[in-house]
Amino acid sequence: MNGILYLEDGTVYKGKGFGKKGTTVGELVFNTSITGYQEILTDPSYAGQVITMTYPLIGNYGVNELEHESSKVFAKGFVVKEISENPSNHKSEKTIDEMLIAMGVVGISGVDTRSITKKIRNAGALKCVITNEEWQDGELHEILQTGQLKDDWMKEVGTKKITHIPGTGHKVALVDFGVKANIVRNLKERNCDITIFPATAGWEEIMAVQPTGVLLSNGPGDPKAAVEAIETVKGLMGKLPIFGICLGHQILALAVGGDTYKMKYGHRGGNHGVYDMDMDKAYITSQNHGYAVDPESIRDKDMIVTHKNLNDETVEGMKHKELPVYSVQFHPEGAPGPTDSAYLFDKFITLMEKEVAKCL
Repeated sequence: MNGILYLEDGTVYKGKGFGKKGTTVGELVFNTSITGYQEILTDPSYAGQVITMTYPLIGNYGVNELEHESSKVFAKGFVVKEISENPSNHKSEKTIDEMLIAMGVVGISGVDTRSITKKIRNAGALKCVITNEEWQDGELHEILQTGQLKDDWMKEVGTKKITHIPGTGHKVALVDFGVKANIVRNLKERNCDITIFPATAGWEEIMAVQPTGVLLSNGPGDPKAAVEAIETVKGLMGKLPIFGICLGHQILALAVGGDTYKMKYGHRGGNHGVYDMDMDKAYITSQNHGYAVDPESIRDKDMIVTHKNLNDETVEGMKHKELPVYSVQFHPEGAPGPTDSAYLFDKFITLMEKEVAKCL
């Protein structure tokens, strides 16, 4: 079947369709990772977006159930130069085409992904229609005009009920804005007793389980749309250790009175250099975000910038001057190192241990 990518500036890319047969509207973004396409697709942070992979061959090692970051694909579409129809890997259970069919995601291949990436870099993230059905350009324009992009995906992709995962260690309240499975795995590896809360949970509700720390997860959308979560974090500040990741980092900045802004095309990939000023070390990190924290907005809010992006010097991490509160914009669980950033989870454990010791 044929595939078409129709952009809001009128540009049309024609290729071959794969995945679910259908038509969707989303925000067109690009990811520079060479591997990890399965984790990218199942990352809830891509909700509402059409993902273009810059690496030309996707699907060559297949997919399997063990490496899903969530139970479904929240992305609206998938754009690649070429897909592999004959994956080679002992863990492979199905092809990328079969995965997208099962997950209900539209895909197209055989298009110039270099051209698409350059266009996004010049114009910024673009609204688009992706289809592998038969449409005329005029009809696609109408679909694009009537399709709506959302800012509050974080309220849809996370859990709707409180979930408990027993452990023998510290009691962690995990606020789910679209948490990746590997974040939960990292907490489990450290024996944490985890209670997962919906994005709209209030601080009193969270404190009722008597946690020793709170982790604010990653997730999709505009952090300013997470109105309830911002108020929740305000209520939690000063009561116990807080660790924010990606969207959680941005929500923390808003809760202390800072500001965030939409980036031109964001950071999405597994090769972003970050400098940790406290450790005086640089790391290669995994990232997926379209918003960032304004460094000037937090200077007089008792927050210190701890990490900077080595490409554009955007804020990649911060901590409170006095309180056991810190956050990072990148994904320490993403493991491009593969364990370079694991110290951030260990830091969370250490802060909780110190808080418990104060009460003894």
